Amino acid sequence: MLVRMAVFAGGIVAAAMVLPGLATSYLDRPQTDTPAKTTQASPAKYTASKGVIMQPGAGGHFLGTFTINGRKADGMVDTGASMIAINISTARRLGISTGSLVFNARANTANGIVKGAFVTLDRVEIGTIAVRDVEAMVLPDKSLSGMLVGMSFLNKLSSYRVENGALHLTR
Repeated sequence: MLVRMAVFAGGIVAAAMVLPGLATSYLDRPQTDTPAKTTQASPAKYTASKGVIMQPGAGGHFLGTFTINGRKADGMVDTGASMIAINISTARRLGISTGSLVFNARANTANGIVKGAFVTLDRVEIGTIAVRDVEAMVLPDKSLSGMLVGMSFLNKLSSYRVENGALHLTR
């Protein structure tokens, strides 16, 4: 558990260091139930029935609109995060009952040590890809301005790779 938290925190720290303005400007956008505008991120292209190709957005990062438990949220793919990280405001919009969460996990982020709560997301989708029972952590709004999609999602895929500058996700 301690190792998992260290890896998770490292991903958030790395993202904050690499994206000082991008993560804030992208993830602070108002969340809607419509896909991200192409000015922020290139939309994912769907291939066959098992794959998604994500083109990089501003700064070369892979940003997309994910469907979590049937509700849409914009997120950034972060291979340095051990799991999906969601701020509490986004968690509420996704239908997660935040009042019953137990914030007993600690994460060392670029904004300091914060308490987080583990949750399991029933379903996470992007394009034609859908996976079930994905671990995530809910963090305070002040420590994260939206959603990072980490390894708890990516490890449920059969493969993911960057090829010719695009992120290829395969179920």
